[in-house]
Amino acid sequence: MQISERTSGTVTIVDLSGALNLGQATERLHDKINSLLQQDRKQIILNLGDVTSVDSGGLGELVRTHTTAKSRGGAVKISNLPKRVHDLLVMTRLVTIFDTFDNEADAVKSFL
Repeated sequence: MQISERTSGTVTIVDLSGALNLGQATERLHDKINSLLQQDRKQIILNLGDVTSVDSGGLGELVRTHTTAKSRGGAVKISNLPKRVHDLLVMTRLVTIFDTFDNEADAVKSFL
């Protein structure tokens, strides 16, 4: 999995590409989010547009990311959910805990 970051004003956009599966991918995402929070960058969007698959470990990491940011006064929102990932969030009812957006622009506006 590839992880890159960019900013839009005070919002940090983390672009994920590839499989979000238990192991190295989830560890890298966890480290990236912790690093951003330590830098006091608390408005985070996860752009999942290029994520090819998510397993139970990946879902767990998304939940942990959300919980960690919230406990530190931040927020993680999700944009560009591929249909397969969206369906998985619906089936597991995790879609109810995340703020999800069809596109990045709407996700950025939600922080204003």
